[in-house]
Amino acid sequence: MRSPTGRQLRFGAELRKLRERAGLSATEAGQLLGIKQAQVSNMEAGRVGVSPERVRAIACHYDCPDKALVEAIATMTGDRKRGWWEQYREILPAPLLDLAELEHHARALRDSTTARIPGLLQTREYALEIFRQAVTELSPPDIEHRLSFRIKRQAILFRDDNPTPYEAIVHEAALRMKVGGPTVARQQLQHLLDMSDRDHVTLRAITFDVGAYPGSGQSIYYARGPVPQLDTVQLDQSHGVAFLDAEAQLHKYRTLFDRIEAVALSPETTRALIHNVMREM
Repeated sequence: MRSPTGRQLRFGAELRKLRERAGLSATEAGQLLGIKQAQVSNMEAGRVGVSPERVRAIACHYDCPDKALVEAIATMTGDRKRGWWEQYREILPAPLLDLAELEHHARALRDSTTARIPGLLQTREYALEIFRQAVTELSPPDIEHRLSFRIKRQAILFRDDNPTPYEAIVHEAALRMKVGGPTVARQQLQHLLDMSDRDHVTLRAITFDVGAYPGSGQSIYYARGPVPQLDTVQLDQSHGVAFLDAEAQLHKYRTLFDRIEAVALSPETTRALIHNVMREM
């Protein structure tokens, strides 16, 4: 049996939260649902498929009053087909595949970075230089796999039908850093300008003049789900990728993003800043 994907694990975790809010143990839930405790555990571990109808029935037995949440959880199951990212399984770390899956299903994305251009807005040449500078040196095949994976992730911004709304807040330091040299850096800045012309892409910058601000020095990625309880925060940490979904954590990072946005330039002023940086290179 294949290990559950990040989305399947999240689905199981949400079923567990419904049960715990009802004050039921797994054994008690099994008795209520007429199934074995092991089946409850397998559902909550994301190891087995559950139909949307079964999700609604479980929520009814658990006396869950939040119909919007129940319907949102129901959309997470039923179809257990795996996406394009599966071709990279056992080639790239599993959390990267979970990230692509998260982006694919997100209703909207918010991204805040300090020292680098966000991955969804990177050019091939810029990303290549980033991978070449990895602390653990990557082999040429590894670099090529990571590069192609990053470019494929960007497809959500180019879909003809319903591209994902995306907001990026980038510090001036990332705009001025000559990653790959002046030519690559200028091409990257032009790509930012081109992407910011798209209706579903919002680009804002934070200037050096702002000084310290909430969340400075930390890259934060916020994926909005169909209801706020199903949002997800992704953080890059020294030991790898971390995903957060506790309600208190989601509230914290929603508030943090709003405060970051409050000190950022408008999209129009951001474009003017990028033009100035390009002229100074």
